[in-house]
Amino acid sequence: MNDKNRFSIESLGASQYTSPLQLSTVKGDHIFSFVSESDRLVFDPSIQYYNQCLNDGEAPICMEKAGPRQNIFFDAKNTTAAIVTCGGLCPGINNVIRGLVMALHYFYGIKKIIGIPYGYEGLNPEKGHDFVELTPDKVKDIHQFGGTFLGSSRGEQDVSVMVDTLENNRVDMLFAIGGDGTLKGVNAIGEEIAKRNGKISVVGIPKTIDNDIDLIDESFGFQTAFDVASPILRDAHNEATGAYNGISIIKLMGRDSGFIAASAALAMPVVNFVLIPEMDFSLEGEEGFLKVLEKRLQEKKHAVIVVAEGAGQQLFKDRKMVKDASGNVQHEDIGVFLKEKIIEYFKEKRPVTIKYIDPSYIVRCAPANSSDSVYCSGLAYHAVHGAMAGKTKFVASRINNRYVYLPVDEVTKKRKKIDLEGEFWFSVLQSTGQPFFLG
Repeated sequence: MNDKNRFSIESLGASQYTSPLQLSTVKGDHIFSFVSESDRLVFDPSIQYYNQCLNDGEAPICMEKAGPRQNIFFDAKNTTAAIVTCGGLCPGINNVIRGLVMALHYFYGIKKIIGIPYGYEGLNPEKGHDFVELTPDKVKDIHQFGGTFLGSSRGEQDVSVMVDTLENNRVDMLFAIGGDGTLKGVNAIGEEIAKRNGKISVVGIPKTIDNDIDLIDESFGFQTAFDVASPILRDAHNEATGAYNGISIIKLMGRDSGFIAASAALAMPVVNFVLIPEMDFSLEGEEGFLKVLEKRLQEKKHAVIVVAEGAGQQLFKDRKMVKDASGNVQHEDIGVFLKEKIIEYFKEKRPVTIKYIDPSYIVRCAPANSSDSVYCSGLAYHAVHGAMAGKTKFVASRINNRYVYLPVDEVTKKRKKIDLEGEFWFSVLQSTGQPFFLG
């Protein structure tokens, strides 16, 4: 049975104001048209799903199309917007901040835009972080730099205190740029506002360098991440081939999902092994990683290994469960562990030269590339359009290459992971030549 309301977006109320955007309502006049509240896009475009709906006599599950509405909820001249960035750094954050400010100011004429410093900490007065006034002139060049203009932090804050701060500063809409934890915070803030019968729109813009936000095509900054990582793999390959039995190990980010490691290996096809969190592998045994690596060295005299930070955690004995401020399990260093195990294994077998490279923080602090820059602007604009229409507790995102609005609680139910039976992972195996199973 289809859940027709699965992707319904909550609203603060009826839209009583006319949008200041001079758009069209007529097809064929060569002017972009407003998006109707009834405009929907099918979630699953497969023929199998189409036939299933046809046979069951049910309407397909649809998503709300993103874009500017003809009637809006907020009176722009009396509206205050706030922007906050949370969690780890990622290419493109500044592009999104800039896009939000430009859209709020130039599209809708909103004059008061507040920057919340250092993540959700900035909404806790006890932390002593002063708000930043955001204007087009202040943010016009920030897209050229990585990091976040507003600063970031990890960890929870008291939801009631944060909503008090929003109300005390008469904030009408909050845009939160962040990953899984940040988006769950958006939902919690939205629920607290609803309990108070408040009229504050809270909007999430999905950000995670690991590309592990569920449902959406990809998160911003991800393409830049493996783009920046690619030349590092090229240079690591040069190091490996420059020595007899040379081995390069490159650790890339990917706590629970290996998308960066896998995509970088495809983009720079000089990699021989990709180890990701989604796969179980053993070091020992005839089919284990070390034996397969030994065969590789016998044949080619060099090897390039890319490992995601969350891979191989099952190999650590007596591992203690420790979490960071965001509630994420802190992983053991698989890169250093692999290096030590390889040295130990080959000590009595053959001489090897190992180079270990961890460019993680260089990758995540890079400025967005052209593709991500375009994507970031699109996400920012659509987030503003949705907020102005009075929508709340939603994320602006892209699914099936179309911009849509999704409820926050739908994208935070689970993490997106690489399907080991899917075409993407098979492409990685074809490129590297590694076996389907290691161990």
